[in-house]
Amino acid sequence: MRVATWNVNSVKQRMPRLLDWLDEREPDVVCLQETKLADDAFTSLLGAELSARGYETALYGEVQWNGVALLSKVGLEDVVTGVAGAPGFPNPEARAVAATCGGIRIHSLYVPNGREPDSDHYVYKLAWLKALRDVVAAGPAEQIVCGDMNIAPADADVFDPAAYVGSTHVTVPEREALAALLATGLHDVVRDRWPTERVFSYWDYRAGMFHQDLGMRIDLMLASDPVAERVKAAWVDRKARKGTGPSDHAPVIIDLDVAPDGDIGPVVPPPSNPRGARKRTTKLPQNR
Repeated sequence: MRVATWNVNSVKQRMPRLLDWLDEREPDVVCLQETKLADDAFTSLLGAELSARGYETALYGEVQWNGVALLSKVGLEDVVTGVAGAPGFPNPEARAVAATCGGIRIHSLYVPNGREPDSDHYVYKLAWLKALRDVVAAGPAEQIVCGDMNIAPADADVFDPAAYVGSTHVTVPEREALAALLATGLHDVVRDRWPTERVFSYWDYRAGMFHQDLGMRIDLMLASDPVAERVKAAWVDRKARKGTGPSDHAPVIIDLDVAPDGDIGPVVPPPSNPRGARKRTTKLPQNR
């Protein structure tokens, strides 16, 4: 079974690319984030195309912002939207949908960004993650928790730790919240499989960040023990970030039991112009 997660940053803007990618990679389950469409609009836009490809859909969307979806060829049971006990900002936001697909409980998540450390949105992010941890801890043995987590687990998951000082995504409380989620029995399967490799899943649109491979790994695939043991490949589909009109995120893919393309990770294709470690600090575009 192939499971993928992808923050598409507007499914309407990404529709042709998404459909082509589904035809190319043929995932059995797809978790989407930042769909930015209400459920009826999503169905009107993509329902027929997805059905023709054999997908059932579980949606939790909003007009213009947020939005998550689950697409499955292997069943879609016990669908739950939202995270029980999670706060809103101030109202509940469309940031989580879960269902059982092929016997695995799968969560598609768009974790709050946090905006600025110690802001109200940052406090909201930490409380939201605590509620998510409680839901996952009470869940079944076989789970995949994936999506845009808006946290880089370690300094190795950003191109230059010095560039992110004072920013969200890398603060100690955020990483502690992610560690608490992992402590429920989850494994970061991409990092477990590629412990020392340079692996990113997000690159800012500005300042040529993608072409220089100046990115972050914030799109994660977390799997419980029984699922992690079945992983035969885990990789970032960097090809989907290339070309005209891409999302700023690339899909993350895991193959369970069988790897149709072999163990081809961690990043496919590899970066064309990685800068690697640098002595001088590269400023983030928003800090210039």
